[in-house]
Amino acid sequence: MVARFASGLLRGVLAVVVVGGVAGAGWWQWLQQAVTPAEFHLRGKFGSVVPWPIIPIQVAVLSDGRVLAYGTDRQGQQGSNEVFDVWDPRKGTGPDAHLVLPNGTGTDIFCSGAVIIPSSGQVLLVGGDRTVNGVRNWSSPDINFYDIKTGVIKSAGRTMERPRWYPTVMTLANGEILILGGRLDLEHYAPIPELFNPQTGWRTLPGADKNELFGSQNWNYPRAWQTPRGDVFSLNRLGDMYSVKVDGQGGFTKLPQKVFRGHSYLPSLMYAPGKILSMRLGGITYNIDINQPEPVIKRAAWSGLARFNATATVLADGKVYVSGGSLRNNDNSSGILSNRLSEIWDPATDKWLPGAVAAKARLYHSVALLLQDGTVLTGAGGAGAKDADNNLDAEIYYPPYLFKADGSGQFAERPAIQAVPDFISWDKAFQLKASAPIGRFTLVKMGSATHSQVYDQRFIELNFKQNGDVYEVSAPSNPLVAPPGYYFLFAVDRQGVPSVAKIIRLDTAVS
Repeated sequence: MVARFASGLLRGVLAVVVVGGVAGAGWWQWLQQAVTPAEFHLRGKFGSVVPWPIIPIQVAVLSDGRVLAYGTDRQGQQGSNEVFDVWDPRKGTGPDAHLVLPNGTGTDIFCSGAVIIPSSGQVLLVGGDRTVNGVRNWSSPDINFYDIKTGVIKSAGRTMERPRWYPTVMTLANGEILILGGRLDLEHYAPIPELFNPQTGWRTLPGADKNELFGSQNWNYPRAWQTPRGDVFSLNRLGDMYSVKVDGQGGFTKLPQKVFRGHSYLPSLMYAPGKILSMRLGGITYNIDINQPEPVIKRAAWSGLARFNATATVLADGKVYVSGGSLRNNDNSSGILSNRLSEIWDPATDKWLPGAVAAKARLYHSVALLLQDGTVLTGAGGAGAKDADNNLDAEIYYPPYLFKADGSGQFAERPAIQAVPDFISWDKAFQLKASAPIGRFTLVKMGSATHSQVYDQRFIELNFKQNGDVYEVSAPSNPLVAPPGYYFLFAVDRQGVPSVAKIIRLDTAVS
């Protein structure tokens, strides 16, 4: 395995060197250098390291574009004294852009799960950590809500069927929230899925209560996505695949396909409708198409820089940005090659290209999340993690599409969406105006990131017709392609430069 891993790393590095146009003995020095302005349009750039009130172990974009973060107190420590931070990117990155809120629930929300409820914009927070007789990492059954209108975090007044630590939370096509996995206590797991319906409350899926599904081999933030047929596709760290029934009493079927072994801290994401990019051990990467009853699996380009605790983020143009992590799990000794260099995967070409070099290593408990202006928030790391710094700070990544293509390093002029509805519904066209000729319209579901994954992350390309400066844009065909909730709508000009997104709500309640 070590030899295979090293071979993967070498192949990945050589691919980067060839694509980047660097050859000979200077390749290592080139990779370590800060990206020059002449390369911004190819690799992007990082902004300065900026302080954060907490270590943002989990971050979620709210329905008004602000970012909710939590995970520690102001000193970077976990516990029931943790606070919440609400950051407004429109105000910059200084102290005045942050609103720090108390956690009055008493729940230790360390390593919990959170997602925006489509029908209300509230944030559902489930599970967390408990300390019993001085021993950490017992699970919490608590349910809490963050109310965006009042800025208050409050208890639901009840608990889940099972305590959960490290659960996955995802939105289904019918607007329900599915909770998967998590650990029950120090020795047992919580394999039974639970569902939250904002109108009718909570229920479980006893037909899917099986250890092989979300138990000992798949409890740690399980990777799962709803398919275009309505079942949920799950891929575990051993490479096994399952179809999970989420209606009625629930049920599951083990699929015959299998991929190479992965890890709980290697990222996988749905980068297009029904298409998943999964990074496995040794830099092996798969492109998995779940649009058919049985997945179609293809080997994607080898990513020699696949890193533990990295986060994969779909960008405004549909490319995948991978940042953070280390060559060995939570180990800062690997150096810049694996710890600070970021990468970009292009689905159209199946190629990995080098991104910018971060100032700080972002290892265990780090995050990355697409923002409304098309940049990526990267930050955190630490909070009790072995051999990792406590990073009460963040760096903003500016992708290549924000820069002029002439190598000047200057920001490109961006198109602007001038008029768009706040609400859209499936299989219906809507009109908008834009300030420049537009070549693409894209939808990116606003996510919630923690522990190498981004809940609810989806990217959809939209069809459109143009009549002058008015565009008639077709909404996604159905909620199985685009679940209800809040999305970034980007207008991308013919040079590939995206607008600042408009936040729209996709829902059946729209007439």
